[in-house]
This record gives sequence, structure tokens and C-alpha cells, in this order.
Amino acid sequence: MAITESTNPPGILVAGCGKLGGAIASRLKHSATVFGLRRNPDRVPEGVQGIGADLTRPATLAGQLPDNLDIVIYCLTPSSYDQQGYQDAYVTGLENLLRELGEHSLKHLFFVSSTSVYAQDDDSWVDESSPVNPVRFSGGQILAGEQTALGSNHPATIIRFSGIYGPSRARFLEEVRQGRMNPQPPAPFSNRIHEEDAAEAAAHLVRLALSGAQLEPCYIASDCEPVRLDEVVDWVRQQTPCADPVPDARQGGRAGSKRCKNQRLLATGFQFRYPDFRAGYSAMISKH
Repeated sequence: MAITESTNPPGILVAGCGKLGGAIASRLKHSATVFGLRRNPDRVPEGVQGIGADLTRPATLAGQLPDNLDIVIYCLTPSSYDQQGYQDAYVTGLENLLRELGEHSLKHLFFVSSTSVYAQDDDSWVDESSPVNPVRFSGGQILAGEQTALGSNHPATIIRFSGIYGPSRARFLEEVRQGRMNPQPPAPFSNRIHEEDAAEAAAHLVRLALSGAQLEPCYIASDCEPVRLDEVVDWVRQQTPCADPVPDARQGGRAGSKRCKNQRLLATGFQFRYPDFRAGYSAMISKH
């Protein structure tokens, strides 16, 4: 019996199997039985078992969870970008999922969070031990979700992603090309992570948890070079044809001015495919 149990693939639930969740699921499906939960289960990636449920409506979740779950990755995004939408996505949905799990004991719970929980606006460096005091309701609800995860009866890890970009998230690059970004130096510091690195960082931490490694309660997932926004825009303009800035072009960032340290993630052995914005945006520009 022990041999049989040890050879069974682990069971992983990606709760919120959308763009990022689906990319994480795709990286784990070859070595685990992966379930993707979303309102429309037909839209989970190939090789992932779809579960149709709405985490904000507990009745749709009843009896839907598999019995053999080792890992849950909670990766919801708001259906509306107001206080209720954020509360539903980051707090209520997680509470409902934990309630449905009941007495089932997970090896690990991962909560996908954001560096927006940091309110620092003085160009300072932040790491996982830095104070979190979000000034916006969105960051406040995300922080409440973090606390819900850490307060559950499961070993839990928070992954705080900075701004995710990539081929399927090319809005910033298009805004620069269209002249809709014109930050004035010295612009605020910005932090980002390529979508491929974001998905792989989460999958990497899941693999570590399954191997029995001791994980920290929180990791910042951001690339290796925080950089002022005007420097990024100037560099893009040198790489690809861009329109002149329009009169109402956006001049600043939206997330304060801080520099995110990723040393704790790097210490786990994670290696970035796109360690800075040049590597990531060069790959995107070369395909257009």
C-alpha cells in the first residue's frame, strides 16, 4: 500500500484557472493530476481537469472538490474592480473554498497576491519583511486575503507578484508605441515580471512544497531590476517605432515608487528567463 501511495501523482487544484492560473496549471500537469476551477470549466488548458464553480457562490462548490488534493493554488482575479469585487475575489472566495475543504489537510496552500500591498512611495527597497499598509481598497482586500490564507489550518505561502507583462499582457508596450505614455524624469520606480517567469515561479514553489522543502510564508516574485518608468519608456522608444506623445499621455505610474527585492525567491534556486525589462520586451518587440 505504501508503494502505491508514493507512486500516485499529487493532486493540485488551481482555484481561478484563468490566464495566470492556467499557465501555472499547464506547467504542473505533466507530473501531477491538476484540476482547474473556474466558472466555465471548458476553458481550462488541455490536460487539466475542469471543475465548474463560482467561489463566491458556495452552493456551486458543494461536493465539487476532489478527495486527493495535496496542493491548492488560489489565483482569483476580481470580476469587478470595486471594493466588493476585490473582497469577493480575495477574501470571500477563499473563505468559501476553505470551508468546503473542511477537515481535509493540504500539504500546502498558495495564495497569489500582489506587491500592491506595499504603500512605500519613497524609492525605498522592500522585501517580504517590509511593512504592508496599503492605501487603496484593492490592496487592503488583497492583504485581508493573505491573512485569511495564513490563518487557515494549512501550511500556506503568499506569492506577491509585481506587474505581470508579456505577449498576452502587452498593454504597456502598446501604450508607449501609441504615444500614450510620457513619464517625466525622475519618474517613479516600477517593478515587473514576465508572465512566463510568473507562472514558472509559482510552479517552482509548488514543486518545492511537494518535495518536502520548507517554504517561507511569503515570497516577492519580481524581476531583478526595478527601474524608473521613464527609463523603460525611453528604451522602448529606441527599440521600436513609436508615435510622438499625445497631449494627454500618462505621465506617472499607478503604484507608488518602491524597489522590490527578489532575493528570497532567488535563494530557492529559481532562475529567471527574463531577468529584466530589456530581455522581456526585446522578445515581445522582435515578434512584431
